[in-house]
Amino acid sequence: MIRKVSLLKRVRDIREVLTANLKENRRKLGLTQEQLAEKADVSAHYIAIIETCKAFPKPEILERLAKALDIETYQLFAMPPGADESFERLEKNVVAAIERVVAKSIKEAFAEECKGKGKA
Repeated sequence: MIRKVSLLKRVRDIREVLTANLKENRRKLGLTQEQLAEKADVSAHYIAIIETCKAFPKPEILERLAKALDIETYQLFAMPPGADESFERLEKNVVAAIERVVAKSIKEAFAEECKGKGKA
């Protein structure tokens, strides 16, 4: 039973990935659901139910959607960067910013100390 729940969760996740990628690519092209439906030769209602995770298209429909969006079919399932990758990028940016601030502070403190010794 645990295995079945895991499989259902993965199916739901892949639908969410498809939904997000379909919407994102459609919007990038400035297409409405109706316009995409016309280009892919499906109904606007069908696009709406795909984009709300209520339906999962057959392979031939996926191919037509990808073609209408001017992308490869696999790109409909491209996973967005994970939270771990986003966190790692954020961490690197924060560390780099801290290093710059510390380096600048040390440089300024050293310059002040050198000025003070030169006056004595």
